[in-house]
Amino acid sequence: MADLGYLNIFARDIQKMANFYADLFQLEEIGESRSPIFRGLRTGKANLGFNAHDAYALLNLQNFAASSGVKSFATFDVADAAEVDRLTPIAVQKGAVVQKAPFTTYYGWYQSVLLDPEGNAFRINFASV
Repeated sequence: MADLGYLNIFARDIQKMANFYADLFQLEEIGESRSPIFRGLRTGKANLGFNAHDAYALLNLQNFAASSGVKSFATFDVADAAEVDRLTPIAVQKGAVVQKAPFTTYYGWYQSVLLDPEGNAFRINFASV
């Protein structure tokens, strides 16, 4: 079995995006990995990375740089349902857009679905089962 080391998000403004997630979820920057085209945040399990668009060429993904639409999303687990309710409006105040207000899924999780300030999808989730 492999462990997920990073979930990376391409961003137009890597500092703004790193600040958004760091402030919302109280995440620490991984200073030793900071570069002109990268910011990383510790999440406690896998890390969260933000790559500038220059990284498309670095990774030989330049043919996908103009891709649009939601291709993936990150799920941030929190301690309880009240934390989902608390963090959702804070995310909106910081520039996120709610796609689905807090709700209970058919499999028993309580979550909200949002787009961050650059349009990347993410969930704030309490996995109750």
